[in-house]
Order: sequence, then structure tokens, then C-alpha cells
Amino acid sequence: MTKFKIFVDGQEGTTGLEINERLQNRNDVEILKISQDKRKDIDERKKYINQADIVFLCLPDDAAKESVSLIENPSTRVIDASTAHRVADGWVYGIPELSDNHRKNIENAKRLSNPGCFPTGFNILMYPLVSENIVPKDYPATCHSITGYSGGGRRLIETFESDENKEKLNSPSFYALGLRHKHLPEMQKHSGLFNPPIFTPIISKYYRGMTVAIPIYVDKLNIKKTAEEISLFYKNYYHGQNFVKVKDFNIQNELEWGYLNAEGCNYTNNLEIFVFGDDRQILVAARLDNLGKGASGAAVQNMNIMLGLDETTGLI
Repeated sequence: MTKFKIFVDGQEGTTGLEINERLQNRNDVEILKISQDKRKDIDERKKYINQADIVFLCLPDDAAKESVSLIENPSTRVIDASTAHRVADGWVYGIPELSDNHRKNIENAKRLSNPGCFPTGFNILMYPLVSENIVPKDYPATCHSITGYSGGGRRLIETFESDENKEKLNSPSFYALGLRHKHLPEMQKHSGLFNPPIFTPIISKYYRGMTVAIPIYVDKLNIKKTAEEISLFYKNYYHGQNFVKVKDFNIQNELEWGYLNAEGCNYTNNLEIFVFGDDRQILVAARLDNLGKGASGAAVQNMNIMLGLDETTGLI
């Protein structure tokens, strides 16, 4: 059996470690491992990059761009988990559920940008509404989200888990208060909106899992729909998708104590959509694992599609 050769450039980071973990027991891939003392050696990295069928870039933006510049093998295909190429020309955006065209582009991609965790939730919620002309492209969108601290990578994990910060970081906290979060260009471009949303993320003292929520005023819609009708719209739009699940509209009656817990999709590649509200105002929300569908799980799903494999292979 021919195995696909996979190289994770940045294998020691949070996303790199999880990609390796998701691939390690598969018999259809061979993971190319660079030795610890050579992982920052540019010539050694170049060698592995050009041997691989798929290269995952789990690096800071500048290092990801450097890795792309090292590619000489025309058969080497790239999945970049950094923010470096998410709005770049010539790069395919990796959310296959958005449309048949998105999925087809992923199948044929040489250069694929893996989406960010917040934008995954935002775009899966907003893109269908904009593309079907329910939400106008000039809609003044706002987005609120809460996430576990693992989304900030190793440095933030160490900050939250250090003894000196035990009391300081107890409270859930707004951040990116300059309203210039690095994911905003991606959220705007791939949702189809003319303007970026006002985005107010919150980080909290738990490890993984997130909820992304968007309030919608019915009187500002191009096509007036109630909350229940929006829920049905999502069910039809995402029907048959393996990893995007639309919960029943009456789900609020089933939520434990009436709360929507952000950890409900942890350790899976699932994203769950919830719709709340009535005929005046609506709240749409997406729940996902920021390290799963928001990072490594999505990367492996995109790899499967690019290699012509069942997209669910190695994922739950």
C-alpha cells in the first residue's frame, strides 16, 4: 500500500502536536519526522518539505512564509495553519462545508489556508446568510465569542497555568480591545460582508472549547425570517455534512440549567449550530473545539479531501 508522505513543520506547537496525534495511528500516511536538533535548520526543513506530499505549516506567520519559499517540488502541497495566507491571492480557504465550490477548490488545492478558530464559527454562521441574500452585505455585524486559553498557543497556556497568575486570571476577560483582532480580515472576506464585524472575544480559565455568537435583528434582513425559520434554513443548507450539525430549534429546553456550555464539542471535529430568539431578534451560535474543527481537526479534514480520501478518516 502506497502511503502519503506528511511533514509537520512546527511539530512542537499546540496545533502541530495535535495533528501528529490524529495521524499517528493511520496506516495510509507516513509522517516524516525531523530531529529535535534540526527542526530550525533551514536546509533540513527544506529537505523534508520537498519530500512530502502534504506539508502542514504550524508556525508563526513569517516562518510560514519562509517555509513556502523553500518549496521546489511541484508536487508538494501545503496546508498553512498560520494566519499568513488566509486572505492571500492564490490560496484556497479551507472550510469545505461552505459550498460545493469551496469543497471542489479544496480537492484541487496546491496551497490551502486552514481557517482560524473564531472565523470558522463566524463564517459557517454568516456565509450562508449572506450568500443567500438573507443578510445584506452591508449588515453591521457584531460577534461575541468565548474560548479556552489553549487557542493562544504555548505561551498563553504557560501564562494561564503558572502559579503566579492563579488569582489574576480567574475571571473571564475581554481582550483585543483595540478592535483590531488579527482574524478580522478573514472574517470579513470569507463571510461576504463589506465590512468586518465588531468582534469582542473573551478568554476564560478553561483549556479548550469555544462558542461564537452573532446577534441578528430581523428588521434589518433582506428576507425577513423568524428564529425558527433561520434554524430550518441552516438545517437545509448543511444537510448531509459530516461535521456541521444544526441542533433543533427547541434545544434551549434541553440545555443543562439553561446554559450553553462552550466545551460540548471538545475532542471532536464537530461544529454545532444553535439558533435562539423569535420574530424580532435572533442569536445564532456555533460551538466547536478550538483545537479540533478550529485547528488540527480541520487541517486533517482538509488533508483527507486534498488526497481524495474520505474526509472523516481519522476524525470523530
